[in-house]
Amino acid sequence: MNHLKKGRKFGRVRNQRKALVRLLAKNFIEHEKMKTTEAKAKELRPVVEKMVTKAISGKLASRRLIIAEIGEKNTKKLFDEIAPKYKDRNGGYTRIIKLGNRKGDASPMAVIEFV
Repeated sequence: MNHLKKGRKFGRVRNQRKALVRLLAKNFIEHEKMKTTEAKAKELRPVVEKMVTKAISGKLASRRLIIAEIGEKNTKKLFDEIAPKYKDRNGGYTRIIKLGNRKGDASPMAVIEFV
């Protein structure tokens, strides 16, 4: 069994990957829609969906966990604006729309947005 390939590496070490995903999550929550590479969008989706699920619960502990990840400004928006929209929904808060390849390096691009 090959357990070595779990998740995407993006040519970065662990702390750089973690910082990249945090930054993507911050920007995505701030703008509610973003254009990025398909791989980054696919890596971002589960992170954001878990945050929205925690925000729906509305507990103080959940708020503090999310503040530690994405900061206070974005957490406020997540809890006050985004989470109430999905109160009755059981997951699947985001969608990824494939756009085709980028002109410069032919990297597959996608738009990730809230449903």
